[in-house]
Amino acid sequence: MQKIKTALLSYGMSGKVFHAPFLDIHPGFELLGSWERSKKLIQEDYPYVKSYASIEDLLADDVDLVIVNTPVGTHYEYAKKVLLAGKHAVVEKAFTTTVSEAEELAEIAKEKGLKLAVFQNRRWDSDFKTIQKIINDGVLGDLVEAEFHFDRYNPLLSPKAHKETANDGAGVLKDLGPHIIDQAISLFGSPKSVFGDIRITRENSLVDDWFDLSLIYDDLRVRLKAGFFVREANPAYTIHGKKGSFLKPRGDVQEDELKIGKKPNLESWGTEPEDLQGILHTEVDGKVIREKVPTLKGNYFSFFDGVFNSITNRTPEPVTAQDGVKVMQIIEAAIASNAQRTVINL
Repeated sequence: MQKIKTALLSYGMSGKVFHAPFLDIHPGFELLGSWERSKKLIQEDYPYVKSYASIEDLLADDVDLVIVNTPVGTHYEYAKKVLLAGKHAVVEKAFTTTVSEAEELAEIAKEKGLKLAVFQNRRWDSDFKTIQKIINDGVLGDLVEAEFHFDRYNPLLSPKAHKETANDGAGVLKDLGPHIIDQAISLFGSPKSVFGDIRITRENSLVDDWFDLSLIYDDLRVRLKAGFFVREANPAYTIHGKKGSFLKPRGDVQEDELKIGKKPNLESWGTEPEDLQGILHTEVDGKVIREKVPTLKGNYFSFFDGVFNSITNRTPEPVTAQDGVKVMQIIEAAIASNAQRTVINL
């Protein structure tokens, strides 16, 4: 099997938790190392890899694929350097800070014949995969409304300066927002218009930490919410159709298990506790049912498998640059809507 030589642009939480473990176990990738600015940590976990002193050193090496997992405000600059150096790229969310930046990166990749994927790993969460199956099975009938939450209870400001300093990449809309916006467009496509309400709720915060977005389709309304003052969780997913409803709490275990050092495997990985199963209340063949639905397994490995296939077999990326553009269009529209207090047509 061809090995795709891969390097990270940082080895903080995302590099250590979301990328390196999967690159290490996937037989199609060779983890070469990471750019590390101050702390040199990657070799403690992977003694056989390199710690690059600069992005120039990294790009000068025999690298095929670069993971751009730096703060959002740097994504455009670094991804552009990576693509212009002739390397394939995976860029974390939010893809960029503006639609124009996203479109430019997509065009550069296309012109150079390179693969450019957006790391929207939450498409492979156990809860979202289950929601996707319920909708695809048609057991709810024609959909009327959906509501997705990515809520937390965390009134304290982040110690990471780039997350709490007013800049184009900061704020919950560009942090948690891309997860549920991408999930919505992967299920329903791009909406016709957007209404956005964006707030600051934490004391001394300089960046948005609450949002409520309405995505408006012809016959469907999708509401997306996130905030830091939700001590008692709402269902993460609520779907109502003309036949029935499905409610599902957030339950994916992958991030928590990766954070405590568990290694991904392909047998039991991503298995949710049974008490977090969703409730299906609908009508099937004239009979009303209300029952718990077994949750599908989550697996971020599938994203990396998709990246491998896209490079080696020239298949589409698992999350394309155009997907990233669509997310940025909704974010940009939400910001304009909030400022103008009106619905923005896409």
